[in-house]
Amino acid sequence: MVNRDVVGAGYGLRDWIMQRVTAVVMLIYTAALVLFLLAMPDGYTGWQHLFSHTWVKVLTQTSLIALFLHVWVGIRDLWMDYVQAVCIRLALHVFTIVWLVSCLIYSVKVVWGL
Repeated sequence: MVNRDVVGAGYGLRDWIMQRVTAVVMLIYTAALVLFLLAMPDGYTGWQHLFSHTWVKVLTQTSLIALFLHVWVGIRDLWMDYVQAVCIRLALHVFTIVWLVSCLIYSVKVVWGL
């Protein structure tokens, strides 16, 4: 029996699927938003009316969460592939996490008006 060293974290397929699913969520949301903007009859009033519905806020927040997950997978892979120094890579990971969590908190404030 030969013992083999496993190289890598082994989460490549999960990340690949996450990138594709989040991209599809963002694509659908963006297409729907563009269609609404093209059909919107009266500028800001129409925008206010659209975002007065809870389901639009839920879909917007869901799309933003998909965006943050999409960014996390992409940037984390970038840091792991191109930053060799472990301490710098760790600092960049922490900075990215703090930044994305801050963006998530702010997006809740903006979308839900809290």
